[in-house]
Amino acid sequence: MTRLGVGARPASGVAQAVRRVSRALGASSLLLVPLFAHGAGTDDVPRKAAAAALEKDERAARPVPHDVREMLREMREQNIENTIRTLVSFGTRNTLSVQDDPTRGIGAARDWLKARFDAIAAKSGGRMTVELQSYVQPPASRIPVPTVITNVVATLKGSQRESEGRVYVVSGHYDSMCTDPVDATCDAPGANDDASGVAAVLELARVMATRDFDATIVFMAVAGEEQGLYGSTYHATQAKAAGRNIAAMFTNDIIGSSRADDGSRDPFTVRVFAEGVPTAETPAEANTRRSVGGENDSPSRQLARYVKDVAENSATGMRVNIIYRRDRYRRGGDHIPFLQQGYAALRFTEPHENYAHQHQNVRTENGTVFGDLPEFVDFAYTTRVARVNGAALAALARAPAVPSNTRIITTRLTNDTELAWDANPEPDVVGYEIVYRETDEALWTHTLRVGNVTTFTVPGLSKDNYFFGVRAVDRDGYRSPVAFPRPAQ
Repeated sequence: MTRLGVGARPASGVAQAVRRVSRALGASSLLLVPLFAHGAGTDDVPRKAAAAALEKDERAARPVPHDVREMLREMREQNIENTIRTLVSFGTRNTLSVQDDPTRGIGAARDWLKARFDAIAAKSGGRMTVELQSYVQPPASRIPVPTVITNVVATLKGSQRESEGRVYVVSGHYDSMCTDPVDATCDAPGANDDASGVAAVLELARVMATRDFDATIVFMAVAGEEQGLYGSTYHATQAKAAGRNIAAMFTNDIIGSSRADDGSRDPFTVRVFAEGVPTAETPAEANTRRSVGGENDSPSRQLARYVKDVAENSATGMRVNIIYRRDRYRRGGDHIPFLQQGYAALRFTEPHENYAHQHQNVRTENGTVFGDLPEFVDFAYTTRVARVNGAALAALARAPAVPSNTRIITTRLTNDTELAWDANPEPDVVGYEIVYRETDEALWTHTLRVGNVTTFTVPGLSKDNYFFGVRAVDRDGYRSPVAFPRPAQ
């Protein structure tokens, strides 16, 4: 049987459809590129070669931009380790712990993080600002008394006027806990959960602060996660109330170990949790989703596909394993408050967890050491996960925004597919791409480069048989995440 490429189908599926499109377009200027596994090719494939390209048994991929590769190379494992060990040295970082001791408790961790972000901002040419975002949390679940909760927030302002209001947030939580979440005095080292995530965020801020990005990036260490996602909830609700355009949010929580509880290792995989049905979906949106089958095409799922597309490469050395659920069983992370506010958000987590090293009092029982200690952290692995974040953030913050008001026009019932969208505001946008896949495919498999237009009819591919999306492309080749169209007449 003729092979069509990684993950492709025999000629009876997408391949035949591609050939139909190529024949129908004839002498048009459309460029069609097979994605094979998940990435669009960088080189235009002329329409006359489209069918032949399908026969190639290779995986198409865009090269990592040189300056992004250099940025990722600058991320240091030693810095990651130093941050984790320093945070552990504060004894406990329980949100209820002492806040005015310079050497122990969450207050000491807060002040150290603020100083580190300030030092990074000093090298940004004035583009990065740092603040302590504090509020008093009244008594609530796992908060027995009024408690000050403080997020440490560093904002790197975007350099393009049309994009600076578009914000990308990356976070880790700097609080920790023992077995009892309200025990504010026991040693709670929290090396993996979640000094690892905070270390990644701090290292991302360091290497990105000296570089330019069109959009704004927020690097954040939040508190109150173990008590009930309080710090991230405050930030997300404040952002929504202020009308901030948070285009994507990443939380890094438990990214410190490549070793499972059975001793097996998977040092080159990171899980990315992405919800399907949006948490903040309205009844009208739910009716539309049910009618078109959009359960696997939420903004968060598109964001996860984007991360896999731009960050699974030789510069990171990592495989991005998209998990099609919001989070793990019986647990949640700081991306959830952003989902609740309608923002696209993902959680990054190691592939196999060891629960003896999470939320445990430090102790030894029957020869087994319990507790979240630095000796159980794989610092090289954490650094690689940070690079996955960096590759994705750099691409997002330099790419155009997701095309808005994207529609599939349903005025006429035909076997063609007509799409429309609003023009992007960025001055460097040079065109758009239509992506598509069969309805049982997890990732986008093909793309049509349609030029700098805002409507396009795909001949010979029925909207009833395929899923479609639209993304914008700028002059440097950066692509936006995909916009999943809604039906419109």
